[in-house]
Amino acid sequence: MTISKELLDELLKGCERPEDLLGDAGLMKELKIKLMERMLGAELTSHLGYEDGKDAPPDQTNRRNGSSAKRLKGQDGELPIAVPRDRPSRQI
Repeated sequence: MTISKELLDELLKGCERPEDLLGDAGLMKELKIKLMERMLGAELTSHLGYEDGKDAPPDQTNRRNGSSAKRLKGQDGELPIAVPRDRPSRQI
């Protein structure tokens, strides 16, 4: 995969100091958070068999159920992420 110069320029817009890129609220940390959340969302989509925002198949009883806040600890300190949840729907 290649990241285009235009995409990189857009991501770096507003980064004027090293802290803007590597600091606690910098671009690198934000990218890690967004990529992890995207991967977790894709995993849930694969598990449930339907895309977020779409109707579940009629035979699918499990549904998306919001997200939970988690804090991951790593080399860059803590990363706050939103972990998507699912639940079996209850039929009465």
